[in-house]
Formats: sequence, structure tokens, C-alpha cells
Amino acid sequence: MLIRAFRGDDTSAVRTLFERVNRELAPPGLRERFEQYITIALRDEINRIPDYYGSSPGRGFWVAEDPSGALIGFFGLEPAGDDSSELRRMYVAPECRRRGVGRTLLAEAERLCVLAGLHRLVLSTSELQSAAVSLYRRAGYRLIKEESAGEATHKTMGGGLRRFHFEKTLAKEIRNGENPDGAGGGPSRRRCG
Repeated sequence: MLIRAFRGDDTSAVRTLFERVNRELAPPGLRERFEQYITIALRDEINRIPDYYGSSPGRGFWVAEDPSGALIGFFGLEPAGDDSSELRRMYVAPECRRRGVGRTLLAEAERLCVLAGLHRLVLSTSELQSAAVSLYRRAGYRLIKEESAGEATHKTMGGGLRRFHFEKTLAKEIRNGENPDGAGGGPSRRRCG
């Protein structure tokens, strides 16, 4: 799997995977709300990734490709304080789940934060994403807040769904500049699974 910075020609594939995953997540009673959320998120964020995320240390958007070049996942990072980034939009194609892709994307996000000199990564996910909650807990993230999301924004579907907010202090040995895989700031090839 190759993880690389987002390019403009990735927009369609990112949008398609974003829509697909969110429609799959939507419980029968919330499908209309999910469609509203998808519309808001596409307008305010997904269709304008370069403007929304930019590309500087600790912020940006990355995609994961399989060996054939097909997009199988992505994530974004945006500032969350002086020494932190927020992990956003970590999605994995349904047919690629349970192969370590999510774990690999998360590790890459942490590595990029460390390279940017950041000490903490924060994130949130909904109660509908139990596999994501488990992944974050296994990766050492600590639950810091739980809330019910009311209104839909580009960041949350709303509808009263519970959101879980997590944080992780990045490992001291990594913060001190050690990089276990030796990769730099460019594209990285990682095994998954």
C-alpha cells in the first residue's frame, strides 16, 4: 500500500468512498439525515480538500492506494492547538477492512504529526463506528469526552448520535526524532495486514 499526499485528481475517488461509507453507516431511521450530512460535508470540505486542509507541517490530506493504484483509504490532519493535530476523515474501503489498513493509516498520521513536532493527536468518531472505537483504544487513545451531536455540520452528522472524543500523547521515543520505519515526509510504502 502506498500512502501519499492528496492530489486534485483524487477528488472523485475520495468523494465516492466518502459517500459510500456514510451511506453504509446510515441506520434506516437516519438515512435522510445522513444524506443531508453528506451534502454539507461535500460542499464545505470534501469537494475543496486543498483549500480546507492546506499542506503544511501537521496538516494536510493523504490517500492510500493498493498496488493497482486504486484508492483504498484516506485521512486528514488539521490543527487542534499549539502542539496538536486532529485526525479527520479516516476512511477505509469496506472491502479492505480487517487487513490492517486503518491501523497503518493511523500510524502514518501519528508519524506525520511527530515529524511536524506535534505532541498530541486528537480525534472523534460516532457510536456507529464501533470498529473505529476499538482501533483507537487498542492504539493507546484515551477517551476524554462523550457528547450527543445535535445539528449536522461538515464535521458531524448530528441527529443525537453519541460522539466519542479521544486523544493520545505521541510516544516520547518518536517525539525525540526516532522513526521506526526510517521514512521521511514523502510518500511511504507500508505493508498492511
